[in-house]
Amino acid sequence: MALVMSAAWFVQLGTRNGGWVDVFWTFGAGAACVTAALWPGLAESAARQYLVAGLAAVWSVRLGSYIAHRVAKDAHEDRRYAGLRTEWGGNFQRNMYALCIIQAPAAALLSLSVYVASHGGAGAELGLRDFLGAAMLMVGIVGEGMADEQMRRFRKTAERGAIMDKGLWGWSRHPNYFFEWVTWLAYPVIAFDPAVAWTWATLVAPVMMFLLLRFGTGVPAVEKTMLASRGDRFRDYQRRVSAFFPRPPRKLSA
Repeated sequence: MALVMSAAWFVQLGTRNGGWVDVFWTFGAGAACVTAALWPGLAESAARQYLVAGLAAVWSVRLGSYIAHRVAKDAHEDRRYAGLRTEWGGNFQRNMYALCIIQAPAAALLSLSVYVASHGGAGAELGLRDFLGAAMLMVGIVGEGMADEQMRRFRKTAERGAIMDKGLWGWSRHPNYFFEWVTWLAYPVIAFDPAVAWTWATLVAPVMMFLLLRFGTGVPAVEKTMLASRGDRFRDYQRRVSAFFPRPPRKLSA
């Protein structure tokens, strides 16, 4: 992953588009997770290994393809990286390399959860928890896809400076990040057992992704740029709509 993210840095340097970093990370993390799932070891079930590897591959291909298409098609750099380019100024490339490399151990931690889920689980045969885990990941993928499609349609017709607050975006300011987090709950659903110490590692992925998305490179970075470009419109949206977990919007008094 360190090599993958170093390559990502070179590509964004040549294209002057930081969005390619996300493409490299998603496909690289997916490959790492598939490798971890299929790694030879004391797995209770080969079928579970293939199931978990398949879940990781589906996540990676869906998200990586979506991001790659968006980055290649959009003439403008992702607002997060555009904001960092302005904020960091002459230090952008140095700081960008550090941002790329720190994502390598993050992918390793995700693959740890995947490894434990694929090599643990209840029994040699696939059971209810395996199918519930697969369903959890599919809920996340479908929800994230719906959020992305709603935003894509909005951007095609929206006036400049408008705020998307319909559909899933009326219940969460970042439904795409919420459903991305949901996909990582699949692994503790499959294998977490409070009585088995090593299965606690399946919680690493959802905990880490929640912290990154809600408090790290996700929500804070996007909202900083949105506040700069939308101002009071976005502040009103913040007051009405939950930042992460979906819930009905607040009704503000006049």
